Parts: sequence; C-alpha cells; structure tokens
Amino acid sequence: MAANAVSQIGNMMTAVAVPWLVLATTGSAVQVGLVGAAIAIGWVVPAILGGPLVDRLGLRRTSVAGDLLSALTVATIPILQLLGVLQFWQLLALVFLLSAFNAQGQTARFGLVPELAGRGALSLERANSTDRAIARAGQLAGPVLAGVLILVIGSTGVLFLDAATFGLSALFVGMGVRSGAAPASAPAQTTYGAELQAGVRFLVGHRLIFSMIVLALLGNFFDVPLLSVVLPVYASEVYGSPTSLGLMLAAFAGGALAGTVAFGAVGSRLPRRAVFLWGWLLAVVIAYGALALQLSEAAVVLAAVVAGLVAGPINPILETVVQEHTPPELMGRVFGAFVAFAQAGIPVGAAVAGLVIEGAGLINTIAVAGALYVVVIGLMFFNPALRSMEGRRAPAEPIPLEAPQGRQSATMKAGL
Repeated sequence: MAANAVSQIGNMMTAVAVPWLVLATTGSAVQVGLVGAAIAIGWVVPAILGGPLVDRLGLRRTSVAGDLLSALTVATIPILQLLGVLQFWQLLALVFLLSAFNAQGQTARFGLVPELAGRGALSLERANSTDRAIARAGQLAGPVLAGVLILVIGSTGVLFLDAATFGLSALFVGMGVRSGAAPASAPAQTTYGAELQAGVRFLVGHRLIFSMIVLALLGNFFDVPLLSVVLPVYASEVYGSPTSLGLMLAAFAGGALAGTVAFGAVGSRLPRRAVFLWGWLLAVVIAYGALALQLSEAAVVLAAVVAGLVAGPINPILETVVQEHTPPELMGRVFGAFVAFAQAGIPVGAAVAGLVIEGAGLINTIAVAGALYVVVIGLMFFNPALRSMEGRRAPAEPIPLEAPQGRQSATMKAGL
C-alpha cells in the first residue's frame, strides 16, 4: 500500500509536469494532446501483450522491475531536457514506455493483493478499498503538490522527484513484500503466443470476468470524458469560472474517497451486487441529472459529493470479484487485459464527447449521454453472470509464508 501511495502521487505529478513542460517549451496544445494519446496507448497495448511475461516473471519481481524501469524512463526526460537535446519524438517515445512499464507494475500489484490480504486475515473488500482510497487520495494530492513544486523546482525537478517515487515503490515491494507464490511455470513447449491465447480464452469464456471488463470499458468511456471534457466546458459556459471546475472535481473526488473508505469498513458484510449496481446507477442519475438541469453551483457541488459517495464502492467490488475468480497462474494476463480495456475507453470517449458537444451543444450532450449511461447500467441488472458476484463470505484466514504453491492455489480456488 505504501508503494502504491508514493507511485500514485508520482504519477499524478507527472501528469501535470509533462504537459507543462511541453507548453513551456513549445506552446502547442496539439503536442500536449499527442502526449496524452501516447500515454493512453502505452497503457492499453503493452498491458495486454505483457500479461504472459508478468505470469512468467512473477508478480513481486514484475512490480519491482516495472518500477525501476519507470524510474529510469521518467528520469531520462529531464536529463535530455537539461542537456538541450530533447526532441518531441523522443518525449512521445519516453512517455509511451513510461506508461507501458507502469502498467506492468500496477498489474502485478493488483495480482498480489489476494495472497497478501489472505495472509493478513484481511477481507478482499477492505484490502481493495484501501488500495482505491490511496489512488483517490493521490489524485487529490498529486496535482496540487506538482503545481506548488513546479513553481519551486521547475517541471524538470518534478520529473526527477517522480523518478524517486518509483524508486521508493520498488524498494518497498522488494524489501517489504515477501510473496509465497512462485512465478507460474509454463508447460513444456508452450510458446508466448499459446500463453496469451490461454489468457484470452479464459477471459472470453468466464462470463462474470468478461462482464466486469466490459463494464470497466464502458464506465471509463462515459466517466473520464465527463471529468476531463464536459466539466471544463460546463464550468466555462454555465458558471463562467475556472474555480467552479475545481470545486466540482474536488467535490466528486472527496465524495468518492469517503465512499471508498466507508465501504472498506463495512463492505464485507454488504451484498456486493446490490451495492455495485445501485451505487453505479444512482451516481450516474445524480451527476448527469444535476448538470442537465443546470442547477446552481452549490447544488451541483453537493450532487457531485453525493455521486462520488455512492460510487466509492464500485472499483473495490470490481477488483475483488476479478481477483476471487482468477486462477493465480493467470493473474498477469487477466489484470493486464483488465487495465488495458479499462483505459481503452478513455481516449475514444474523450474524442466522441468533444465532437458531440461541438455538434449538438453542451446540455444536449449531457442529457443524451446520461440517458444512454442509465440504459447501459440498467441492462446490467438483467445480466445473469453478475448474480455470482457475491463470492466468498467467510472471513479470510492467514496464509503461512512458507506455504507451497499448491496449497495457495487450492486456497484461491476454494473462494470461486
């Protein structure tokens, strides 16, 4: 969790420092957009293709290696800039590699959660809620910290600091996390392609996990463009103030953080499917409804808090379900695909949102998108695969460190 905390804060600092560096050196909004596209592509493609390698190398080793390579990559950007030789194509390549290495490290840490939670007699709901709460706290603290530090040490200094956070993350996992699970050993004469196909067959064939991945894709298609495209335009056209944008974003993030923490405290005793679907549906209705009705700024901020609060349990439940239903030897491939498909909806949704706003107008876009989103979530109430979300209800039992791989696999399978 400490590794995830420093890594998340570093990621958000980079998300501010790199665009600022581009604007300061080129003044080109187009190049900022291309950097964002390179980051998104780096999350999607390598996360899928790297799954078999994560399973072969092992989750703990992959986490450490991913962080060390990320540290080296992000440090290269300010080094080249200070030497005066940084070209834009080099920056694109480096941010692509940074996303690719970071995706492997985060995939590995997702996969480590079930074993470590079981060893600590911690429910998966609480473990994943803690993980998501850390991510949301990093989303609040990272940009603010970056904005202050850019004024003090410049964007290049912030990127060096991000490299240090990756190094700390690698140190925490390498020295403090001892996984009893050995790397997955491939059967004789099994090729990389065959292992990749085995992971894809599992994903497509497991209706519950496939449904979770589709929901993550659709959720990011609607949610992230709302925050990154719709709300900035809304704050400008409806309220005429950038302060309104900050208030709305902070209100949702704060509500989501509170909802995530609350679910971590009591989530293991709640019905997952009901909390998951009703929370998602209510969040969409409240958020989109308040914006479409053009309520006062205070009312929209309050709606954002409530929407974030009911949406807080969504990600912890989603991650818990996927972890419980994934065999340990497929963790890298399954979570790689999970991360990749979840990220794939972001650039497509952002592009579509911008085009629709230009053509149909802001409020019409919000109303239509909200209605479509409600229909998508509403249909999930009739998805029979989601009825198996409840999973294991018994308290987790500690797993001895010296337990052999066979015993851990049996423990995981007992929860399916």
